[in-house]
Amino acid sequence: MGAYINTGNTGFQSVRNGEYVDKSGLIAIVNKTLDTEQRFSCVSRFRRSGKSVAARMLNAYYDQSCSSYHLFADLKIASDPSFENHLNKYPVIFLDLTKFITEKHEENIVDIMDAALLEDISKTYPDIPVEKKDKLLDFLLRVVEAKGQKFIFIIDEWDAICREYEPSTKVMDLYVDWLRRMFKSLDGVRVFAGVYMTGILPIKKYKTQSALNNFKEYSMVEPRRMASYFGFTKDEVKTLAEKYNMDFDELEKWYDGYQIGNEHSIFNPNSVMQALDASHCSSFWATTGAYEAVAHYISMNYEGLKDDVVRMLTGGHCLVNPIGFQNDMSIIHSKNDVLTLLIHLGYLSYCWREGECYIPNKEVAEEIVNAVKLNNWNYVANAIEKSKQLLQATLRGDEEAVARGVDAAHDEHTSILSYNDENSLACVLSIAYYYASNDYIIHRELATGKGFADLVLIPRKTVDAPAIVIELKYDKAVDTALDQIKRKQYPSKVAQYTDHLLLVGITYDRETKQHQCRIEKYAGVG
Repeated sequence: MGAYINTGNTGFQSVRNGEYVDKSGLIAIVNKTLDTEQRFSCVSRFRRSGKSVAARMLNAYYDQSCSSYHLFADLKIASDPSFENHLNKYPVIFLDLTKFITEKHEENIVDIMDAALLEDISKTYPDIPVEKKDKLLDFLLRVVEAKGQKFIFIIDEWDAICREYEPSTKVMDLYVDWLRRMFKSLDGVRVFAGVYMTGILPIKKYKTQSALNNFKEYSMVEPRRMASYFGFTKDEVKTLAEKYNMDFDELEKWYDGYQIGNEHSIFNPNSVMQALDASHCSSFWATTGAYEAVAHYISMNYEGLKDDVVRMLTGGHCLVNPIGFQNDMSIIHSKNDVLTLLIHLGYLSYCWREGECYIPNKEVAEEIVNAVKLNNWNYVANAIEKSKQLLQATLRGDEEAVARGVDAAHDEHTSILSYNDENSLACVLSIAYYYASNDYIIHRELATGKGFADLVLIPRKTVDAPAIVIELKYDKAVDTALDQIKRKQYPSKVAQYTDHLLLVGITYDRETKQHQCRIEKYAGVG
């Protein structure tokens, strides 16, 4: 057993010793790529999403120096036709780049890394001499020629160099050149049956082309067939919630919301496991100070960025074009670059069908709010406090306070909204009631004449509070808004709350630019 080659299965054994959600189906996808044109894979996804667990799983499965049947016999991969064909059949090189750069942070780290790998691997093949000018690939070629067996190469946190070194240094370019020499040439095809790299960022681009265009990339923007392996699915979390007697709705509120490819409900796996261990939900990202990274990027405040952050904090979606991003955290030229980077970091979710991004869940929203505060975006922080006061006024039936609160929200957000536009007032209400997302699921439906209220607040299962239906009207008596609510056929989600329901009518006078409010407890359809 070496430091980098044939490291065994103890890493995955420790995973199996604890609570493990079966993601072994990933192995079947990788198996199909071995010794094909698709043998080079780069899987990038947000931090704490199980990247290292997947890397250790693959290492344990392929490593010929150990027997791992017992670790996989009860998992999904065991029923796949390829299971025994590749189980413990390869010499595996495993490089955890984060550990490496922590120990060796020199400018010539790429040469040091190549030499360290060569020295370690050569000990496994003492009968094959190392020549004076050998680089790692040179030696591996001779091993393959002598032994007739190709390698599997797994790199965990492949982009650590790109993230850790200052952009002014040449280390990143030297590292990308090393990757090219190792994997892009015909020699790489001769040496490796498969290469699996995982990290946060996709492969760096030069202009518009990937530096390693022979790699098949699986990312937060384009996950391909691996989408369900980027986190926990809803069914997986439901099973865990039942096992640990946790409220699924709370787990969903805090950690769901990632739309990855065709998977519409992916949870942050690390946060789910932390919540199960703690027996309560919280922002487990907050303890890492991760919001400082977000604060840095949103502080750039490219045109419209601040407004987009406000929209997303209120549940809105924003257009984003991820194509131009260079996959480099130091090269940020536009709002699209910032939003795309935040998608890769897991702070935003990406809907490829609509070309939009949004804040996925409460945990991330809290991080964004922390970042806003760190940037001294006082008007946003103040809006959040006023939102809390507005919800409290609504619940106690204080009509004048609600009208004043909506007046203030309308005035404060005219910079991002057309003041007298019907859609703008609905958006203002979403901002004004942002705080309600702590206890409510908020549904916004614009006035279309199809029988849906403008804003519907449904209390979460753990919250003892009334549902709230809000209707907006322009230049009409405030009672007309309430009358319209009463005439509507309530959506099924609201109907179950008819014994605990507040009706809120809000009107806006275009001339006076003032709002009026009426609040009633629901007493049946009039």
